[in-house]
Amino acid sequence: MNNYLKISIISAAILLLISCGTQSGLSGFNLFPVSQDQQLGLQVNNQILNDKSQYPLLDEVKYKPVYDYVRNITNKLLNTGKVTYKDDFAWEVRIIDDAQTQNAFCTPGGYIYVYTGLIKYLDSEDQLAGVMGHEIAHAALRHSTRQMTKSYGVQTLLELATGGSSGGTLSQLTQNVVGLSFSRGHETEADAHSVIYLCETDYNAAGAAGFFEKITAAGGSSGQPTFLSTHPNPENRVAKIKAKAQELGCTNGKTYAERYNKIKTMIP
Repeated sequence: MNNYLKISIISAAILLLISCGTQSGLSGFNLFPVSQDQQLGLQVNNQILNDKSQYPLLDEVKYKPVYDYVRNITNKLLNTGKVTYKDDFAWEVRIIDDAQTQNAFCTPGGYIYVYTGLIKYLDSEDQLAGVMGHEIAHAALRHSTRQMTKSYGVQTLLELATGGSSGGTLSQLTQNVVGLSFSRGHETEADAHSVIYLCETDYNAAGAAGFFEKITAAGGSSGQPTFLSTHPNPENRVAKIKAKAQELGCTNGKTYAERYNKIKTMIP
């Protein structure tokens, strides 16, 4: 790391400590450089690819139409011009072959994973686009490293950023990425940006709300998707998503339920 970047990081940390005084003020601050999001994401991605027992990937050759479908949704969102770091992060998409897990996640640096269980659970393309928009937002807004800034503290991250930490520190951070629970503020941000992305397409911009409405209709906590184990479910989430779509004046409303259901029949 060059001296200029080291000085910038240290200066930012000093200003942060002066202005905040405690860790409670760190939720919106990020001491990691963007390059660290890229490095963490690459490491997590490599770990996932090498752990076929925990993350069995859907065969890309045999299920090419499914991959093309999900990747087309991703590209549609990325090409709205609203996704920060669109040209800096990887934005690779893979599908995990696990029908029992209704989940999706995006690592720092834009490595997106969608479980077949989530695709089967949802009812329409706009719902999947809404969830994927939410996950893309977590990476684009750098929520993982923002959360780590808060969790690990300034001193640890200064050591990591300036190259003074042990190899175990980065390894520990990498292992914590997939199961990282975001704050309510980060979840609200990701929901809002999902709407912002979808609003620039022909989708129903509140597609993510349809997902949470489906959860509500199921009733209770039993049988809820795994998605909620890593994504807290604040009250009024559906209302906030719909209000954001109304605020932005989003008028398109395509759900593409018919073609979505055709894709679902192709999944094992």
